[in-house]
Amino acid sequence: MSRLMTPQLEETLEGYPLYSQDGKGKEAVCRATFALGAVRWFILEGEREENDTILFGIVVGLAEDEYGYISLNELSEVELDLTAQGLGKLQVRLQENFTPTPLKNLQDFRLQQFLARFEH
Repeated sequence: MSRLMTPQLEETLEGYPLYSQDGKGKEAVCRATFALGAVRWFILEGEREENDTILFGIVVGLAEDEYGYISLNELSEVELDLTAQGLGKLQVRLQENFTPTPLKNLQDFRLQQFLARFEH
């Protein structure tokens, strides 16, 4: 089991399997967020698949901001080694006590810029 799977995350994803928020756009509810430096993952839904959990959401802060599927096991293995800079090793972290919120209400400039690309 992934180090990122907490009882809180498991509970918040319950009832939101993959494809459960299709077509909702900015009205879709972000269930959880992860971060590593300036990279942020906004998780909309997810479900267990054997010994992993497959998530669907939006990632911002990489070369491209995009919707996509994320393996929780793979996400938990991402690590930045900044020991040469005196910062040690950084890992992806789950934002604790995040309250599920519609995407349109999240105060994240880069996320809102990404979502605006899909407005008519």
